[in-house]
Amino acid sequence: MSNECSCGGERCNCALDFQTPVEFIEFLRQEAGSDPQTVAIAWEREDGYVSRYDLDIPKRIAPDMTGVVVRTVERCVKFLLWSAGGWKLWLSGPDEIVKPVAADYTKDGARKFDWEFMSDLYGREMQVEIVPLKNMPQERERAIIIKSRTDGNRIGFDLGASDFKISALREGEVVFSEEFPWDPRNQPDPEYHYTKLSEGLEAAAKALGGKVDAIGGSSAGTFVGKKIGVASLFRAVREKNPQRYSEAQNLFLRIEDEWKVPFEVFNDGDVTALAGAIAMGRNGILGVAMGSSEAVGFINTNGALTGRISELAFAPADMNTAAPADEWSRDQGVGCMYFSQQAVNFLATSFGFEFPETMGLPDRLKEVQAAVAKGDDRAVQVYLKMGRELAETVPWYGEFYDFDNLMILGRVTSGVGGSILLNEARMHLEEFDPELAEKVEIFMPDEKARRLGQSVAAAQIPAIG
Repeated sequence: MSNECSCGGERCNCALDFQTPVEFIEFLRQEAGSDPQTVAIAWEREDGYVSRYDLDIPKRIAPDMTGVVVRTVERCVKFLLWSAGGWKLWLSGPDEIVKPVAADYTKDGARKFDWEFMSDLYGREMQVEIVPLKNMPQERERAIIIKSRTDGNRIGFDLGASDFKISALREGEVVFSEEFPWDPRNQPDPEYHYTKLSEGLEAAAKALGGKVDAIGGSSAGTFVGKKIGVASLFRAVREKNPQRYSEAQNLFLRIEDEWKVPFEVFNDGDVTALAGAIAMGRNGILGVAMGSSEAVGFINTNGALTGRISELAFAPADMNTAAPADEWSRDQGVGCMYFSQQAVNFLATSFGFEFPETMGLPDRLKEVQAAVAKGDDRAVQVYLKMGRELAETVPWYGEFYDFDNLMILGRVTSGVGGSILLNEARMHLEEFDPELAEKVEIFMPDEKARRLGQSVAAAQIPAIG
């Protein structure tokens, strides 16, 4: 089995050939037969939580197959990292497979970006250890069961880039909901973020007569517990005032300490999935927001938030060696290049659209959306292609997440194009994996879910008493 590009280049025809990693995994499983050997992968993160993935491969690997096996294992390692997070990689398997992968996840390895990002996130250098299978750590996942809690006086907040929204609930009834403008990304003083959020919380508390029983929050960025890891909202602090970045990282811990009530905060992707779960009465939701990048949230089949980072924008989706590269990580075939404005731009130019070099991605998306509304076949092909790629990614996501519902949302899915994408994804999944199509429903949130909002959903997370 090969995935070599025959013509080379990011704009070649080969670059449009989507090769999901699951195809390679299934090939290896078939080759392994009934007597396989196991490659075990585990990422350890904060508080001893561990996410693990085992892959069966053939006991005898032909020399010309070694490269394919190594690359497949590495893609699994990377996906597990960006779905769960981690500061320590545990590996078990044949040396010729796991040693090259281990070398990738070092300071100067092929995955240098991942090493630096996660070392920064967890405040410690990434480590790699190769051990016998019997010494591999067992999976230990966090699970915060979410019930639609409406008791008491609750405040919820949702922090965005240009404004943040705060809602106050009394026994489940929204008595206050306001948007507060702010400019967090350009403020190097962490006291700005604290003061603005505190003003909003005080306004909500006033609407509750000063009695607050719980606070829940939603925010962009990555978290280690309630500590902020890497977040664009604090970019100016990080770049211009790095000696005070720890203050920014501890913002929510400071708020929790001052308010002295049950307090929980999760990334906005998870809370978006939670809003869908509450409004639509579903569990097992993987929410994929297609906007400027790919943002993902997860509610497991027991209705629990897991605290996994789910930054699938940087997780591999396509094994094609000619796949487009993300400009930040420089890795090829990662999620942001398939389920975002970047994907629309790449496909649109591939199908014949021409844009001025100075035109930003949001405006390019608008042009494609306007074209698809008029029935432009090139624009229709963009959304059909994205729909098929989404369908073929469902089994791959299913290797690492247990979900029954795939919720898609975001600016890319609005309008006629979103309907085309959704319908094509549903139909193609039935062809690509009929058994999985019976289990997983792909849907977009209805008006009820959109009305609920992330701040109201966040308010319902903490348990009182």
